[in-house]
Amino acid sequence: MSSVMPAFARGLFHSDGARCVNRVRSQLNDGVHWYEYPRYFFSNESKDILSLCGKTLDHLGVAWRYSRPNMISVARREAVARLDEFVGPKY
Repeated sequence: MSSVMPAFARGLFHSDGARCVNRVRSQLNDGVHWYEYPRYFFSNESKDILSLCGKTLDHLGVAWRYSRPNMISVARREAVARLDEFVGPKY
């Protein structure tokens, strides 16, 4: 894999993306349970930019979906771990 794709993904997520912790509340028979997991979001109003992001994630083997018409979500554990390999923290 060329170094261009990971660098492009890093640039996209550093400019219009975020890595956050998703907290979910679940009501079960034995009470309320909370669980947390990391996820990435990328938002942009341009359909072309969103398409480029999706194609780049596909090329890198990162599972993603649209959570809104202008937002890409990466939430599966293995996909977040893969994205962590080359996105890194924002500075």
